[in-house]
Amino acid sequence: MDDGFLMEVCVDSVESAVNAERGGAGRIELCAGLVEGGTTPSMGLLQVVKQCVRVPVFVMIRPRGGDFLYSDREVEVMKADIRLAKLHGADGLVFGALTEDGRIDTELCTALLAVCRPLPVTFHRAFDMVHDPLVALETLISLGFERVLTSGCDSSALEGLSLIKRLAEQAKGRIVVVPGGGITERNLQRILEGSTASEFHCSARSARDSGMKFRNPNVAMGASFSAPEYSVKVADVAKVRTLNAIAKNIL
Repeated sequence: MDDGFLMEVCVDSVESAVNAERGGAGRIELCAGLVEGGTTPSMGLLQVVKQCVRVPVFVMIRPRGGDFLYSDREVEVMKADIRLAKLHGADGLVFGALTEDGRIDTELCTALLAVCRPLPVTFHRAFDMVHDPLVALETLISLGFERVLTSGCDSSALEGLSLIKRLAEQAKGRIVVVPGGGITERNLQRILEGSTASEFHCSARSARDSGMKFRNPNVAMGASFSAPEYSVKVADVAKVRTLNAIAKNIL
């Protein structure tokens, strides 16, 4: 973006990707399962999204919800998904992996980065689960990650703002620190001004009622914590535009 701020919108559908671009997103993070914080999308979704948008599409590589401690077989799945995502036009990749004691898994990250190259790579919010974020940041820089997405190791980017600012100051341009987590039109200005960030990450979603006329209220396809069966969350063009306008007006 010419105005100095780049907005990345995380999406889990073609409709959301199109809406994000229409609203002014500079980049899309493509996921499945946003209710779990984002998992690897299908290659069919990637293929169709790439046909429908022109902004860069970074693909989430996360084989399941839950923690970021992966088994050997899960690692094989991640490597296979990276190769397929590259084959289907991914512009960048997003992953994270930790050791059992809450440090960056340097051995696994090195192996996955090698498969990702030459594409740029973001270390996702697994960063918010690390034991020592300042040490972890230096590890990510030495490994060669281009970006790190973080809420400042707190429940939202607003709550973690002081740490996000500290990380950005420590980074000194060696890695892009991207605030993300609970960013809305109500708090974006405070987060951007308080963090000195040049990029930010949001979902900018609204709920849309299902088109189903016949509904069975006794059955749900997911666990009890999952999204309502007859409501779909999609990126909202108006919300994306509003966030974009706020970012532009700060400069």
